[in-house]
Amino acid sequence: MKILVTGGGGFLGHALCKGLVEQGHEVASYNRGHYRSLEPLGVRQIQGDLANRDAMLAACAGMDAVFHNAAKAGAWGSYDSYHQANVVGTENVIAGCRAHGIGRLVYTSTPSVTHRATHPVEGGTAETVPYGEGFKAPYATTKTIAEKAVLAANGSDLAVVALRPRLIWGPGDQQLVPRLVSRARAGRLRFVGGGYNVIDTTYIDNAAQAHFDAFAHLAPGAACAGKAYFISNGEPKPVREIVNALLRAAGAPEVDKTLPFWAAYAIGAACEGLWPLLRLKDEPPMTRFLAEQLSTTHWYSMAPATRDFGYAPRVTIEEGLKRLTASYSKVAGA
Repeated sequence: MKILVTGGGGFLGHALCKGLVEQGHEVASYNRGHYRSLEPLGVRQIQGDLANRDAMLAACAGMDAVFHNAAKAGAWGSYDSYHQANVVGTENVIAGCRAHGIGRLVYTSTPSVTHRATHPVEGGTAETVPYGEGFKAPYATTKTIAEKAVLAANGSDLAVVALRPRLIWGPGDQQLVPRLVSRARAGRLRFVGGGYNVIDTTYIDNAAQAHFDAFAHLAPGAACAGKAYFISNGEPKPVREIVNALLRAAGAPEVDKTLPFWAAYAIGAACEGLWPLLRLKDEPPMTRFLAEQLSTTHWYSMAPATRDFGYAPRVTIEEGLKRLTASYSKVAGA
């Protein structure tokens, strides 16, 4: 099949492109820039902005399916920048599918769409955990709008599914682990509220596999069509346990220092006020949304994903950590 992956140059996007190529598909990636990492895979790269409707529609021409993975992520930035990428961009992808008769759309969402302040989630599913309210971050707000638009687009001509992978990590990650390592080495990493809250994470190969499994089952009227699913390794652990395991794998110092939730929340509120006032362009070290996320228990059930499209994590956290350690050792020895 001819498949378009948006954001193929990113961490998950690259894994999607690689896996689809290995399955024998002809893959094109829609990116804002050009990525050398995609060249060995033979992936055709199309440069453009998600918010550019004409460019997005042109990229969809001739495609049989779309994996819409690209998004503006993070905890800081103007609402408009998130809205353009996540809401307008997703609307353009849907329009591209409609315009060119594309029958399958796999959308990468986020568990953040269900965030509710410090409300814990233990073993939740998309059927039992409602969308969040009163988001304090444009990322969660815009991804919620986008996911709802994708699910509403499901029908007899276009089958869609939304996947919500939780904290993806593994070799090749340029965001989560490198940030943890940088802050740990600088002595600036703290566990908010003690770090005993339990969370899910997802090894990169499992996150990609969930997309492939859903795609293989996706069709009009299929059990997964028009639905959202939480995706993870299915091995919930306390934050301090998984964070220190990741730091060990990267050869960085472990962390034990903590920061009370009320202090982190106050710091986040102060940062949100000061950053625009001082016109600071870098991302603040804390926001209210981050304080809530970092201190709250959030883990989910994989049962619906297993039931509807056969998803089962193939790489355990233990095996994933071994692979991550090996990748950092390889870099250190290069």
